[in-house]
Amino acid sequence: MTIVLGFEGSANKIGVGIIQDGKVLSNPRRTYITPPGQGFLPSDTARHHRSCILDVLHEALELAQIQPKDIDCVAYTKGPGMGAPLVSVAIVARTVAQLWNKPLLGVNHCIGHIEMGRLITGAENPTVLYVIAYSERRYRIFGETIDIAVGNCLDRFARVLKIPNDPSPGYNIEQMAKKGKKFVELPYTVKGMDVSFSGILSYIEDMAHKMLSSGESTPEDLCFSLQLLHR
Repeated sequence: MTIVLGFEGSANKIGVGIIQDGKVLSNPRRTYITPPGQGFLPSDTARHHRSCILDVLHEALELAQIQPKDIDCVAYTKGPGMGAPLVSVAIVARTVAQLWNKPLLGVNHCIGHIEMGRLITGAENPTVLYVIAYSERRYRIFGETIDIAVGNCLDRFARVLKIPNDPSPGYNIEQMAKKGKKFVELPYTVKGMDVSFSGILSYIEDMAHKMLSSGESTPEDLCFSLQLLHR
């Protein structure tokens, strides 16, 4: 039985998870929250992570009811993500691995998302996140974003509409989208299997205030429209 301790801090959420042979033993988290519309700066986010990461680590060990000697490997998010938070978490992961004499494994953030979905759903050879396929223990990229990531698009979209990031912008956009009734055409580009999301943001930044103040659309309508496009 293999027990892995993992650190994740690529954005405004810091989490420490403990996994044993595919079973989640613990997964406590803390989220850096800012006022709606402000987003979060890398330096402030890193400071938040440094202030609470040891508490989250202790909580993870207590919830899993294990001790450092039981851990076989330490893993951490090595990127992509926000530079300062990533560095802060990586330093703690490396320190823990050295102090406890454990092997250290850097994990790609995007692959972490995919493997999390595979673990939770039990899917075999899935096509995931628009662009990634997995078969015969290999990833195959059919297409990709040609400018910004879909997560970055959601974060900045939420910032323009002053949607809170507690617990996360994407979750709040989804809840508001359920109340939307009108589809608003938002510009986006598809080139073969590749997609572009920057046009959506440019349009929203230019037109959101006008559409909302005139009553032409509601924030819920815009969230609903964004959800339809991303599907």
